[in-house]
Amino acid sequence: MCASWAQETDRSASSAIANRQTRSGDRARPTQRTLTPDEGQGIISAALDPRARRYDSADCSHMVHAIYEHAGFPYLYATSDDLYDGVQGFHRVKYPQPGDLIVWRGHAGIVVRASHREFFSFMSRGPGVDHYDAPYWRGRGIPRFYRYIKNHPCPGCTSTSASYGGERDE
Repeated sequence: MCASWAQETDRSASSAIANRQTRSGDRARPTQRTLTPDEGQGIISAALDPRARRYDSADCSHMVHAIYEHAGFPYLYATSDDLYDGVQGFHRVKYPQPGDLIVWRGHAGIVVRASHREFFSFMSRGPGVDHYDAPYWRGRGIPRFYRYIKNHPCPGCTSTSASYGGERDE
């Protein structure tokens, strides 16, 4: 699934919700919720898009940040150590899905296929996919998984698409 298709779907849904009026006459506020698996696939598409593989970053946390922004899901930049501890705009989850952050102290990536325990990140030889249950990654400890929260207030963030959604799924 293409990231732009997912964003187009969000735009049409956002128009309907944004135009809905509350009893007081104010516009309805967008509901915060975590990304759906389809939206997570949009992040994977952005990560694996060969036209967008020209990352200006030399480390994993900057690359992950750039991919999320490219996919239309901005957040304030955070180091992998900060991501590991948890940052605003993400909800820690026990069971990852495509597009979720996978974070160890000192390293961050994006889950590609949880069923195969694969993730995308900046590796020693550049961007690539690896298994997070490989001996090297197991040696780094137990990873934490975080899912992006849509419509989370993020001062200083800019989005390439307006994203409104339904209920939050934990």
